[in-house]
Amino acid sequence: MSDKETNTLSNAELSADLVRELLKDRRRDRRWRNLRFFAGFFVFVFIVWSVFSSGHPDTEEGEGTDYVALIRLDGMIAPGASFSAEKVVPELRQAFADKNAKGVILDINSGGGTPVQASIIHDEILQLKKKYNKKVVVVGEDTLASGAYFVAVSSDKIYVNPNTVTGSIGVIMEGFGLTDLIKKVGVDRRVYKAGDNKDRLDPFLPESPADIAKIHSVVSEVHTNFSDAVMAGRKGKLQGDPKELFSGDFWTGQTAVKLGLADGFGNLWDVMQSEFHVSRYKNYSGMGGLLKSLANQVGSTLNLPLQREQLGLVAKL
Repeated sequence: MSDKETNTLSNAELSADLVRELLKDRRRDRRWRNLRFFAGFFVFVFIVWSVFSSGHPDTEEGEGTDYVALIRLDGMIAPGASFSAEKVVPELRQAFADKNAKGVILDINSGGGTPVQASIIHDEILQLKKKYNKKVVVVGEDTLASGAYFVAVSSDKIYVNPNTVTGSIGVIMEGFGLTDLIKKVGVDRRVYKAGDNKDRLDPFLPESPADIAKIHSVVSEVHTNFSDAVMAGRKGKLQGDPKELFSGDFWTGQTAVKLGLADGFGNLWDVMQSEFHVSRYKNYSGMGGLLKSLANQVGSTLNLPLQREQLGLVAKL
């Protein structure tokens, strides 16, 4: 065999080897593409299942087929929290729209929060009660105070434990004065504004009589709105002196019942039986499943940095 024929044969073998390797690579790529496709498909199916399964509330087992719609409201009332208008209003609408539910129970354990969030939830409950003509009963657990009590007075009845911290019908705004600190540190602060009152309540400036009058005016208006809601919701039931009831003070559930702030003692299961004659509930709290849970986790992480506005004064119930 000549050198020329030998070279031709070697080139042919090399080409065949290259083709085989190329085919192997393509088969390997196809396998990975298929694997990625099926993995993505199963993840997609799992997410879809999680979303749709979250639309079916948990049911507490018990005797009979009748039940009430239950919503648990825990923690601080604030934007982005689990106890916020954004989260609670959709749950309320689903609970009230349940035609088979004998009524709605709000199981609350909260010391309050922002007046706007509490007011929105309070007003939504009143509208839903009128629309669906359903009884709403609140059960207070460890704490039913301030903004949480604001929400509670939208119900038809309020039940507490004798030891539940109840009331605190008042408004508070808090802040700090750092004028002496900035002098000691030796910081030269520069502020440029448009609008005479834009720097009102600046913690680095001395407090003025006008500032104090303004803040008292704002707090007083919010307190009046809170008090009006309580008087409307507990009309004919309040027994104490309004000055005492609306002083911002709080009481045990035992005293709250005497003052007419609550109707009686009972826990969730007692109230289910006494008010609705059922032993089962459907829990409409925390609807949203996996995606909502993941979103909340991401939101919690993203909210860690302190915003500049959070350094200012915010009214709280």
